[in-house]
Formats: sequence, structure tokens, C-alpha cells
Amino acid sequence: MQGKTVVITGATSGIGQVAAEQLAGMGARLVLVARDRARGDAALARLRARAPGAAHRVHQADLGGVAETRRVAAEIAAAEARVDVLINNAGALFGTRRVTPDGLELTFATNHLAYFLLTHGLRERLAAGAPARVVNTSSDAHRRARLDFDDLQSARDYRGLAAYRLSKLCNVLYTRELARRWAGTGVTANSFHPGFVATRFGDESGGLVSYGVRFAKMFAISAAKGARTLVYLASSPEVATISGGYFYQCHLATPTRAAQDDAAARRLWSETEKLAGI
Repeated sequence: MQGKTVVITGATSGIGQVAAEQLAGMGARLVLVARDRARGDAALARLRARAPGAAHRVHQADLGGVAETRRVAAEIAAAEARVDVLINNAGALFGTRRVTPDGLELTFATNHLAYFLLTHGLRERLAAGAPARVVNTSSDAHRRARLDFDDLQSARDYRGLAAYRLSKLCNVLYTRELARRWAGTGVTANSFHPGFVATRFGDESGGLVSYGVRFAKMFAISAAKGARTLVYLASSPEVATISGGYFYQCHLATPTRAAQDDAAARRLWSETEKLAGI
């Protein structure tokens, strides 16, 4: 990873923080995208302490908004000649339905649409960094998801966990279609399940969901263990030519049949393009 430029979202805590610090320790230069300025600055300070010789950077953006995600992608593209690894890791879970200024359900916007927009905005920089990698954080929560193209915004009978599961299914399908479309470009795309990790995730989701998540975390694995597959996919030569895969514990895993539906993946791409205004 010496001299590689890694763009990562969701790196102010949890598996993203652990992965960013480990990759910095391996020689990479980190470019963070953080929603909260103070947390972003604190994360940047930790990276500089870990690897003081690299010009790590942080950009502030709320990835729940289309315009904000477009803006930060353009900022990074203007500042970086190339991107060697893009890690889409930021995610959220909400107990009650929230709608963005764009009219999108916030879980879908943050957990799926932001992945799509940031990757699209950095496509030329990733091509310039080839061989390059896109790593998308998904979850085995996708195994209980149902994809309804007539209700991608979960407007009917909203349930926080169901919306989250849907977004994680979208992650796997999007990664699969991205790998197909970018085949031959030198840019690979893979998604992974980190395991159920004890982090800040879900603490501010609101309602009973917050209490349920906090209770379940008593049985969760550490952020260090959860970050292993993320670091592996971002750095290991063993996966340099693998694309479109779904990983768990540093090995290829089999997602659900719904997550392997190529027709659904193509349609999701098309519907996402429309929502993103691409």
C-alpha cells in the first residue's frame, strides 16, 4: 500500500476507523469523507500520528444528500490525480422514516445512493489509478431483504431494519453490476459482510431500534475483527483480479439468490441513475 491513495467514508469510528489506521500504517495516504467536522479532524489527527509522513486529508460532507455527495466527489477528483482504492463504508440505520431534501428515504440515500454517486464521481480517478479497487461495505442483513422496485423509498409500512436490509441488498447488487460494467478497465469492485460489530452504528437510530441494537452489541465482535475483511479487500494481492465478489472473513461467500439476480442488478442501476440525475 506504500504510496497508494485510499478514499474512505465512515472512517471516524468503527471498522472504518480501524481500517483507515491500519492502511495508513501500511503506507497508504488516506482521504477521509466525514459528516461531522470535529470527528473528521480527530480522525485526521490519529492518522497523522500513525503515519506522519503522508499528506492525509479530510473532506466534510453529508452523504445523505445528492448535491453534497456530488460536491465532495468533485472536490476529491479535483484534488487527486488518481485514486487507488475507494472504500464506501458509511452507513446508517433509522428507527423512523426520514426523508432527505431530495425526497429520498434517508437509509436508501446514505447506504446505497451515496455509494453510487461517489463512485461515479471518482470513476476517472479510479481509472487513472488502475489497477484500482472499489470496496463496498454490505452485510448479511441482506439475506432477509425484499427488493420492491415500486417502493425503493420504503414509503409503505416503514420499518427501520427492513429499510436497512434493503440497502444492504442494494450494495451487493450494485457491486455486482459495477464489476460487470467496469470489466476490463483495471478497476475491481467487491462487497463484504464485516460481521455484527460493536461500534457506534445504530446508536442514534431512534426508538426501539436503538435499544435493540445496543442490547445485541453485547454479543458482537470487535471493530478490529470486523475490519479484517475490509483491509484484506483493499490491500491483499490475493484479490487483485477478483471482481463482483461478496466476502466474509476474508473468503468469498455466497449471497442470497436475490443478490445474484443480474436482471435486478441492471434494473437497480437504471433506477439509481434516474434518482441521482445521471
